Amino acid sequence: MKAFDAVVLANGEFPTHPVPLGVLHAAPRVVACDGAVGAYPQANVVIGDGDSVPAVYHDRLVRVEEQDDNDLTKATRYCRQQGWRRLAYIACTGRRDDHTLANIALLMHYYRELGIDGRLYTDYGLFTPMQGDHTFEALTGQQVSIFNFGCTRLVSEGLKWHSYAYRELWQGTLNEALADHFTLRGDGYYLVYQTYECK
Repeated sequence: MKAFDAVVLANGEFPTHPVPLGVLHAAPRVVACDGAVGAYPQANVVIGDGDSVPAVYHDRLVRVEEQDDNDLTKATRYCRQQGWRRLAYIACTGRRDDHTLANIALLMHYYRELGIDGRLYTDYGLFTPMQGDHTFEALTGQQVSIFNFGCTRLVSEGLKWHSYAYRELWQGTLNEALADHFTLRGDGYYLVYQTYECK
């Protein structure tokens, strides 16, 4: 399991799967997005405007009043200011589909624009932003989806179906790892999703 500088805990559905729970419990520090501290009172820092933070947690609240960015972005900026760039994102999905889609897209934004080496864990799988050539650890038969963010060349080794520079988000979904690793070679950015279990 990757070693992270911090976990950013959003206010989506709290995980029940052992993988994200393991990442959360192993984290050296947890930065909660505003009301998420209610689900995880052990959080070290709470980021947001404080409107949904009970008074008992105000001793660890870092109040950020501006409303141009969501709490996930405020928490990410705070981590970056502390020099924490290897971040795990947990509880970013569920409850609202629009927030789910936005938070997954923000993972790529943080990678490209802020230099964050982030991973987003759900109860079902893991999202990893990447660029260039990279070899991913996998399970034989694991489901893999690839979302292109600007590659004009995107080729794969070790997947059931060869990848290419997908023009639509759905085109790179529903692939499968053939062994315990696979490699992607791209000339730009892409986002990879891997399930925890083989379906």
